[in-house]
Amino acid sequence: MTDEDLIDRIREQWARERADLDTRGFALVGRLLLAGKLLERRVSRVLGALDLPLWAFDVLATLRRQGPPHRLTPTELSRATLLTPGAMTNRIDRLASSGYVRREAEPRDRRGVRVELTDEGLALVDRAVEVRFEEAEDAVSDLPARDRDALERILRRLLARLERGET
Repeated sequence: MTDEDLIDRIREQWARERADLDTRGFALVGRLLLAGKLLERRVSRVLGALDLPLWAFDVLATLRRQGPPHRLTPTELSRATLLTPGAMTNRIDRLASSGYVRREAEPRDRRGVRVELTDEGLALVDRAVEVRFEEAEDAVSDLPARDRDALERILRRLLARLERGET
């Protein structure tokens, strides 16, 4: 058995077709992107058993993490989930129609609203968080603790750089 993967095969093809290209950066980024897709599939599968799409989990879990009363403005939700305000409005509408969240008027600003988990939404997200974290642990369970720690440190540095917009 060999450890060759899809990214190795792509690099071999580029080496044959364009030997002048340095594919080392692609090897890392390509693997991160591929791992992200595969991990997202796994998460979607376990959340699907709860009839909960990943996008809905992201919004509900963001509200849940706030602690009681599990409430944020749509703008705060957009920032926390890296979504545009328009996309967030659509998601809030869908979650509200499912009974998982409700909109409440902002007491200090009649034009503003806050989005709050309903009891049904809280119960669902609490079940979902358990299966989500179990799935995450399973996904990395073959990695020794020191490799997991090293990978976490490396990814934290990479994400910090990317979030600052450095290229």
